[in-house]
Amino acid sequence: MTNQPPGGWPFVRVGLIVTGETEERCLPDLFRKLTSQGTCSFRIIRRVGQRSPITSEKRQLKMVGAGKAIPNRDANEIGLPARQFMGSKGDFVMLVDDLEFDRSSQATAVFDRYRLALDTMLPKESTGKAGVHFLVNMLEAYYFADAKAVNSVLGTDLEDFDGDVETIRHPKNELKTFHAAFDEREHGPLIVRALDVVHVLSRSDACASLRTMFEWAAVATRSTVALPEGRLFSVTESQLDALREAL
Repeated sequence: MTNQPPGGWPFVRVGLIVTGETEERCLPDLFRKLTSQGTCSFRIIRRVGQRSPITSEKRQLKMVGAGKAIPNRDANEIGLPARQFMGSKGDFVMLVDDLEFDRSSQATAVFDRYRLALDTMLPKESTGKAGVHFLVNMLEAYYFADAKAVNSVLGTDLEDFDGDVETIRHPKNELKTFHAAFDEREHGPLIVRALDVVHVLSRSDACASLRTMFEWAAVATRSTVALPEGRLFSVTESQLDALREAL
């Protein structure tokens, strides 16, 4: 039976495929602003290893010769879990990867590989309901956009980063310069639960990738939460139109 939250909208389930341990532990809590209305849920359905673009001609030729559009690993670890979740348990899937600084020049190619895995394995009518998004350069970057949350957990006296936190090259190392005992397993979940996403997204010229991910999630879940407008991430923003067409 379909759940019916207040307002008559169907309850929306979003399955998360993540590439990092911290994301596996924390990411559903990052969306609590959307889930607070009781109309949707976010849960981890798979953790996978990060993927890089396939640049080897030998490997590409081997795949073509075997009649494969994508590697078996991408099919089994990304495409199949997405299809199973959307087919029997949920409505939407989001694949979320860290886009570290040394991979930033490959953003489009990495996106294309994830996107191809989903597009190949999902029914055509469902491809728009699966999104690929990036945390730039990693989840910890967004801690610096809400210093109040960090201070409440670590006892530090930080102020919000004066700039775009998605330009911080290695947020974990930066945190350890302010609090040497920072432990992503111990402190990460606590900080994420304290983060105010609306505040994090309040600068229109910053957090383009995170804003695109949240706008996609808000459209998918029919959320009425008011999120700040601003710059979107050129690599992933095209998925918003595809999502709206799929609804």
